[in-house]
Amino acid sequence: MNTPKVSESEYRFCRILWEDEPVKSSVLVSLCQEQLGWKPTTTYTVLKRLSERGIVKNENTLVTSLVSREEMESAESGEFVEKKFDGSLPAFIAAFTKHQRLSRHEIDEVQQMIDQFRKEK
Repeated sequence: MNTPKVSESEYRFCRILWEDEPVKSSVLVSLCQEQLGWKPTTTYTVLKRLSERGIVKNENTLVTSLVSREEMESAESGEFVEKKFDGSLPAFIAAFTKHQRLSRHEIDEVQQMIDQFRKEK
């Protein structure tokens, strides 16, 4: 399944949902009002739009996600690298690390990911 694209505000909504799901829609309204400053109508509009696109499910006022955070972030980051760096992960990493220092711990984590990827190949 291709992960549907979401806007920035829809993504922020999903982050709240992922933290608390399953959650009653009325609670979600309160959380969105508290964390995003949204009116109830805004939350219900976004909820309806995401439901129609198969990203969330609202059944008997209980809201759950149908797309995981990992799926959405993977799709978004892949699209970003493709669009901005012609799909080149090394070009992205070079640009990122040019102005952003990585800690020893972060470098070790990246190396572990590379090592794991090589094992799986």
